[in-house]
Amino acid sequence: MNNLMPWDNGKLIVSENGRFLQHADGTPFFWLGDTAWLLLKRTTREEALTYLRDRKNKGYNVIQIMLVHDLTTPNAYGRAPFRDLDLDQPDAEQSAEYTSYWSFADEVIGMAEHEGLYVALVPVWGSVVEYYRTNAETAERYGEWLGNRYMDRPNVIWLNGGDIRGSDNTDVWLKMGRALRKAAPEHLMTFHPYGRTQSSKWFHNEDWLDFNMFQSGHRSYDQMEETNPDTLVGEDNWRFVNTDWAKVPAKPTMDGEPSYEDIPHGLHNLDAPRWKADDVRRYAYWAVFAGAFGHTYGHNAVMQFHTEDRGVGAYGCTRSWTDALDDDGAKQMIHLKHLILSRPFDERTPDETAICGDPGYRYDRLFVNLGRSYMMAYTYTGRIITIRLGLFSGKRAAVWWFNPRTGESVSAGEVDNEGTHEFVPPVVVSAPGNDWVLVLDDADQEFAAPGLPLSR
Repeated sequence: MNNLMPWDNGKLIVSENGRFLQHADGTPFFWLGDTAWLLLKRTTREEALTYLRDRKNKGYNVIQIMLVHDLTTPNAYGRAPFRDLDLDQPDAEQSAEYTSYWSFADEVIGMAEHEGLYVALVPVWGSVVEYYRTNAETAERYGEWLGNRYMDRPNVIWLNGGDIRGSDNTDVWLKMGRALRKAAPEHLMTFHPYGRTQSSKWFHNEDWLDFNMFQSGHRSYDQMEETNPDTLVGEDNWRFVNTDWAKVPAKPTMDGEPSYEDIPHGLHNLDAPRWKADDVRRYAYWAVFAGAFGHTYGHNAVMQFHTEDRGVGAYGCTRSWTDALDDDGAKQMIHLKHLILSRPFDERTPDETAICGDPGYRYDRLFVNLGRSYMMAYTYTGRIITIRLGLFSGKRAAVWWFNPRTGESVSAGEVDNEGTHEFVPPVVVSAPGNDWVLVLDDADQEFAAPGLPLSR
């Protein structure tokens, strides 16, 4: 039996070109995250293990967790994170009769490690810092304490911030980041920003920020505020990737909080439509094909670990998280990970110039990834794709259609790898949600079908 853990390939590092993550031995790392913000607050150890094993089995490799959501509400064992609402007094004592808040956190992080999962930990949610007016010196001490506590855990990644602008309490985030880096230099770190903003706006040049994260947010095109530049992107999360790719020095970037499955458009209007599997799939493929090194999925019920006995939860949630684990979007994310890893990972770059004509507007937009020996193009609507060939190696191109809903591939023969060519997806009608990926390979490479492990 192979018991190899991801970190057995070495710690996570940024690739030499500054665009991706990989292990120290060169093994590529595609971040497929799930949002489990209240895991430490609302689950027992048995429930936490149920959740972690489910996500492992569905192909996720990073779990995003708040270490501290608020200072007053106890966890499932009746313990709050600090004594006297003081970040300098963590509830960390442990005995045979007493499970402290932080000993439970240790258990859950250990469970994730045993399952081969990374945990991306938010030290303290931004609203706590805002409400209690946490000062930078306290944040620094707390960051040092956290870094020392988890420095030897191979599966820890840090998400500084927590749904907040970096311009709010900037000194807190700077001190926290620097303290964590000093205490735990082997762990990667980013900043989880406020909706429709990105970490690079404030911290791109900070040494502790290894990769960028943006929160594309939950608003639809119809909910854009034309007078507010932050919301003009609407659902175009790929625009954040473009912005980060233009920055120097190059740093990897990803969407750490897109629209969640089964959450109302815009969050707060409970009568608004809810985001479905088609939508969360689109957010993932758009970001990754624009150049993101991975993606994080989220579900309304799962992220808050809602149970029916709680009545109506945040954002109108009434479903049990255990039921929501198997929603379609959650099960379909693995197909993107398999697709990207089925071709040489470190060659992948976005290349809009390969598209003949207008890339398209909103849902009809096309995205192209180009490698030295392959090309991929994503259409959310199943529109006809006209591509300029001859941009990758080989005289003949093997043609595949990859289905993001099922992870299955269909061979469509070969074409000459030159000139321009029109490719028609296997759809009856072009419409949002009829998404397909066109995969073109150097036929001489004899790659396995898209989505299968890389082999030549």
